Amino acid sequence: MGLISLLFSNPAGFLVLAICLLYSVIAHEIAHGWVAYLFGDNTAKYSGRLSLNPMLHLDPVGTIALLLVGFGWAKPVPVNYYNLRSFRVGLICVSLAGVLTNIFIATIALFLLQLQVVNANIFLASMLSLLARINIILGAFNLIPIPPLDGSKILMALLPQEQQEIFMRFESLGFFVLLFLLFAGFLNPVIEFIQNLILSLIGLIIR
Repeated sequence: MGLISLLFSNPAGFLVLAICLLYSVIAHEIAHGWVAYLFGDNTAKYSGRLSLNPMLHLDPVGTIALLLVGFGWAKPVPVNYYNLRSFRVGLICVSLAGVLTNIFIATIALFLLQLQVVNANIFLASMLSLLARINIILGAFNLIPIPPLDGSKILMALLPQEQQEIFMRFESLGFFVLLFLLFAGFLNPVIEFIQNLILSLIGLIIR
């Protein structure tokens, strides 16, 4: 069941699913902010971005994209990585926080799908399946090591300092490189590979 068909066939169901999907991208960003706060950076907290208020997080284009095509984004939570205790470890943990949040949401959705009472309800099962799929896609996509995605920050944390500085010089070009690779289809096998890894991890958790 796609989002667009759901809008016309069941507006109430679309609203429920839309809220779940919106909070998937919002939770991704809040997770970054919370872990940054735990590592000593107060930027997100002082900016009011640790709130569950959706109006503080929603990006207009990202929200429309999420509701229309099932893939979108929220406004990035501000993080000053130089405030983090233990820069490398902190950078990795903050960067992984959003992805792990999406994996957690997908895991809960797939766990519920294993319950007979849920599977008996075709509509609920379809919604949970879509919720799991989109969160897995979000997690997989963000692990790609191209700026401004989370995977690029994980890669930067693993590089020696000299290579970090070189990497940061090209960071401003990352968005355009990412768009080109996406539209050219070169990232499709990469995303699919990471999705399969995430599904395998979830399978180990809920089997």
